[in-house]
Amino acid sequence: MKELKIKTLRLQIRHLRISDLEDFHIYRSNPEVTKYQGFDVMTLKEAEAFIQENAVHYFGEPGQWVQYAIENNETKKIIGDCAIKLDSYDPRIAEIGITISHLEQQKGYAKETLLGIMKFLFEEKDIHRIVEIVDAENEASIKLLESTGFRREGHFIENIFFKGKWGSEFQYAMLQKEWKKL
Repeated sequence: MKELKIKTLRLQIRHLRISDLEDFHIYRSNPEVTKYQGFDVMTLKEAEAFIQENAVHYFGEPGQWVQYAIENNETKKIIGDCAIKLDSYDPRIAEIGITISHLEQQKGYAKETLLGIMKFLFEEKDIHRIVEIVDAENEASIKLLESTGFRREGHFIENIFFKGKWGSEFQYAMLQKEWKKL
């Protein structure tokens, strides 16, 4: 299968490589970065195993999350990662997620990444709908989604037992026809 590559003005979204391990581990081992994520802090060995396991996954397999590095074009270092999963029942629907390193936040990288993924999915892959599930307390992600035109569709109250407590989530989505109007 072909490796995914998405280029934006400052970033490249590409497959994770074992050479990314040190930078990947720096933010994936930070509790503040993982606070709202579906994963917890990782040891170096866990981060290495994650990258190796992910290496055999490629875009286009319905029901399977694929994690991608977000590389800074100038420094050639990864500043975060993102994930895309096509729905297992209807691959015209995609779910996405983004993680930005604590060292690189508030520089517009999350928005640039999100817009790059949306353009790729809607314009190149003809995806009908993109969904994002976000912790109801994750104000930065909520602001990001709303600033890019995502619509809040649902509020799930205490629907997930997450990191030792019940959590609530919002579901956001955008249709391809809504993207075309932006």
